[in-house]
Amino acid sequence: MSDGDELLTLAGLHVEIGERTIVSGLDLSVQAGRITALVGESGSGKSISAMSTIGLQPPGARVAGSARLRGDELVGRSAGDLRRIRARRVGTVFQEPGRSLSPVMTVSAVFRDVLAVREDLRGRERVRERTAELLAAVGLPDPGRTAGSYPHELSGGELQRVIIALALAGDPELLIADEPTTALDVTVQRGILELLRRIVAEREVGVLLITHDMGVVGEIADTVVVLKDGAVREAGTLRQVLTDPQDTYTRELLTAVPRLEESVAARAQIVPPEVPEGAPPAVRVEGLSVEYRRRGASHRALDDVSLEIAPGHIHGLVGESGSGKSTWGKAIAGLVPVTAGTVELDGVDPSARGRAERRRTYARLGMVFQDPASSLNPRRTIGWSIAEPLHLAGHAPRGGTEARVREALELVQLPGSYASRLPHELSGGQRQRVSIARALIHGPSLLIADEPTSALDVTIQAHVIDVLREAIAGAELACLFISHDLAVVGSLADHVTVLRQGRVVEQGPTARVLGDPRQEYTRNLLASVPDPERRLHEDDPAPA
Repeated sequence: MSDGDELLTLAGLHVEIGERTIVSGLDLSVQAGRITALVGESGSGKSISAMSTIGLQPPGARVAGSARLRGDELVGRSAGDLRRIRARRVGTVFQEPGRSLSPVMTVSAVFRDVLAVREDLRGRERVRERTAELLAAVGLPDPGRTAGSYPHELSGGELQRVIIALALAGDPELLIADEPTTALDVTVQRGILELLRRIVAEREVGVLLITHDMGVVGEIADTVVVLKDGAVREAGTLRQVLTDPQDTYTRELLTAVPRLEESVAARAQIVPPEVPEGAPPAVRVEGLSVEYRRRGASHRALDDVSLEIAPGHIHGLVGESGSGKSTWGKAIAGLVPVTAGTVELDGVDPSARGRAERRRTYARLGMVFQDPASSLNPRRTIGWSIAEPLHLAGHAPRGGTEARVREALELVQLPGSYASRLPHELSGGQRQRVSIARALIHGPSLLIADEPTSALDVTIQAHVIDVLREAIAGAELACLFISHDLAVVGSLADHVTVLRQGRVVEQGPTARVLGDPRQEYTRNLLASVPDPERRLHEDDPAPA
């Protein structure tokens, strides 16, 4: 395309905070009707690059260089000018939709305020009609119900579509989408990507996509810019970057992307450890049902589900958001009431024991939660957080816990000196490894890992998976690995259960369930897994 087609042009963009250079000499362009992906790991400068162009940089940040929107320079503009540009010409889709909406405001109330600013729209009926129009445009089937809902009453996919609809208010020229599919299950993720492609085609907007997921890049981007430590390492068309990467870092990113077929094939060659005859499973679940009641209504989150996990084995639990995956893990851990069925840990049913025995039984279990930032006390050191399970279970050694904490940190490949740090001083991947150390320090027989890699960069994700695999093998403990990422499950799990709306759809060895599924729902899940090369294959001409 010619220069006249360029919507956003960054030239030599430079961002500093204090004495640190965050972004150095960034050049890129976004064209109308096209998607440019800015790719890199956490801390590479992706988000701050995009946000600095529209005046949303952190306090104290200094921005230099050039950022032009249809030829209008943005760098150096007043705060008022930038507010007007954000309101009229640029729509922004932030990474965590739940944090972009007020928990005490309905969706309709949020749209009322946004439409007043972005479209000068007033009047209850006009606002209601425009809200319904925007919600319908992003594929929400019942705009009226969505508009009347609070954020906590909507699923992750619905929330993300609401944020995209808000970003489209005012018919902006440019959309900045910051990790718009992070932590979404594969079918919802695919729907969001298809929605973005449709918006670009129908409205001729340009999109600056910020992501660490090369699978997402392959599904949606036209051009790619790879960023590391604030500097461009590679730039080109999607085909150039994916098929002939020139930079080592780009090749590392592509290599770290888990491929489902490769993962399943590799896992099929691994023989799970033998289970001693007569030994009870680490966990046995039979006929488990969980029902939530609220305001006189009831919702069955799990309906007559069963599984067994032997010591040394990893069982993957997959399904869409709302399928009951996390509820199943919480039910095993005794964190939600069970409506029917039984749960046994090492042959013991905790619900049939007294309080002291029940507590000792649950002490055999470790949990790794999805968001390590929210599961670690921000005011306590890493060492304190890791040692906390020892104190709660009464297992803290008389001479102190420092040695046990150092051993736990070394197990997850972190230096013992990290014990004195606070959570905010660690990266996301390091915090997740701390969460694993915390779950393993008291020597559990069962580990429940709930989406432990969903928001991590691919290279960090690969490392955390290796840490988990080695820790499980070394301790010969059982693991329930809950995830929406089928490629990760395929690389790690011995057996898989596919869950839908609280019911088991399919269950069996990983190679069979993910390699040769028998159920249509499982096949649909597998077809939705992002593949960096899929579009390239689709665009290739058929052989003569």
